[in-house]
Amino acid sequence: MTPKTIQANGLRFAYLEQGTGPLVLLVHGFPDTAHTWDGVMPALAEAGYRAVAPFTRGYAPTEIPTTEAFDTDTLGQDVLGLIDALGGGPAVVVGHDWGASAAYSAAALGPDRVRLLVTLAIPHPGGIRPTPALVWKLRHFFSLRRKNAHAKLAENDFAYLDELWRRWSPSWKAIPTSETDQVKAAFREPGSAAAACGYYRAQSLRSPESYKLKITVPAVCFAGEHDMIAPRLYEKSRGMFTSSYEVVQVPGGHFMHREHPVPFRTELVRVLREHDAKRV
Repeated sequence: MTPKTIQANGLRFAYLEQGTGPLVLLVHGFPDTAHTWDGVMPALAEAGYRAVAPFTRGYAPTEIPTTEAFDTDTLGQDVLGLIDALGGGPAVVVGHDWGASAAYSAAALGPDRVRLLVTLAIPHPGGIRPTPALVWKLRHFFSLRRKNAHAKLAENDFAYLDELWRRWSPSWKAIPTSETDQVKAAFREPGSAAAACGYYRAQSLRSPESYKLKITVPAVCFAGEHDMIAPRLYEKSRGMFTSSYEVVQVPGGHFMHREHPVPFRTELVRVLREHDAKRV
């Protein structure tokens, strides 16, 4: 599938597209690319949706911003800008990992353009309080924000990326080496790995403005049964939502949609169809 390009929020984004119908924007995380949705997009297209998966800012072949602009609210504005550029909303937004962070922000900042919020692997941060155990699980936040973190990332053919996949999806006993091929290829492009680390450098102790707002659109969170973030933590974020809020437990770890693609996409299509039925 050859990427297309589009201008949104001041950047040139590359994206993959499949199907026609209501827009479903699929936003990837780290360490990943738009290809993480390769098993999901055909199912959405068959179900009657237009599935669009962008490469997020800085991830080749998407443009790298000229300034260090990777904060959460900017990522949320990217999502809203993409929805507008792709024909306008309201759209379904599906986000994994950093894509989930961006999706939460977008839903808070532009509820008129998001009709359904679907997130994977990350509960709304506004409802989570750090514990020593959680900080240890998220220790990559500290290593990836260091100076020259991108150079360390590239050592031994980006072996750290494979280590993160194994750590975050511990029940996936034989992760194919091909799972990280696409992100390694993206990070070999000049500046792309440094941009990906910029997401971590942009984090601060202050909560982004969008995380201070309640989510007013219907939301569904997918929680991997063997993820480093336990499904029970999603209940602690329920207070951040004023509309319907559903937690769907599925097999697998952080990369649940890759580890167990069939049950995940079956549940995703169910969620979309049930939501559409309620709107009729």
